[in-house]
Amino acid sequence: MPVACRNCPLRRREIFAPLSDQELAFVQRFKSGELKVAPNMQLLMEGSNSPQLYTVLSGQGLRYKTLENGHRQVLNFVFPGDFLGLQAGMLGEMHHSVEATTEMVLCVFDRKEFFQIFRQYPERAYDITWLAATEEHFLGESLASIGQMAAVARMAWALQRLHARAEALGLANGDSFPMPYRQQDLADALGLSLVHTNKTLARLRDRQIASWAEGHIKIHSLTALRELAGGTDESATMTRPLI
Repeated sequence: MPVACRNCPLRRREIFAPLSDQELAFVQRFKSGELKVAPNMQLLMEGSNSPQLYTVLSGQGLRYKTLENGHRQVLNFVFPGDFLGLQAGMLGEMHHSVEATTEMVLCVFDRKEFFQIFRQYPERAYDITWLAATEEHFLGESLASIGQMAAVARMAWALQRLHARAEALGLANGDSFPMPYRQQDLADALGLSLVHTNKTLARLRDRQIASWAEGHIKIHSLTALRELAGGTDESATMTRPLI
């Protein structure tokens, strides 16, 4: 049975901005159903023009771009509350792909109704703009991380950001949070080889800062992790819209 928007468990999280009853009613009309997908299933494909938009209700995934040489650049990690397919909605086609890494449940929205948001609810249209701007900001931060930081600092930046997002969504259990990705995914996100990624994680483990085992990251010293990363990433816990 699909979850009613007013009863959405994500809306109870402080990280998501509240909506009025009228706005919730519109989102409910905009929602056409829910979709459950299996791990490793591709949700959106680069070059496609999907008629649907999605909000992640549960589960995690990856956004990535395939390069001309066949290699993959992971753009970011997908969490509950993320809005998917906006690029196709605005530009006519996807310029990256999205893949599930765990079982996921997606709220499905009909793209034909998308621009009703701009006509009827300008504040929610601002939310769409905010989501696009935040995505651009994150990609800029990622580029700076890959281009200017040493490997251990890149890793610390990524792990503290993932920890902050997991904690805000209630996915963390104290200093531990699920990491349903492969080391290759992290390597592809940070511009490192798999061997270098493994050695960098080993350095963090040996220094009792963070360790990765059995699908979870354990943060042993958040202070040391933040110091290595060059400070706290405030954008990971900013209040954000939930479509």
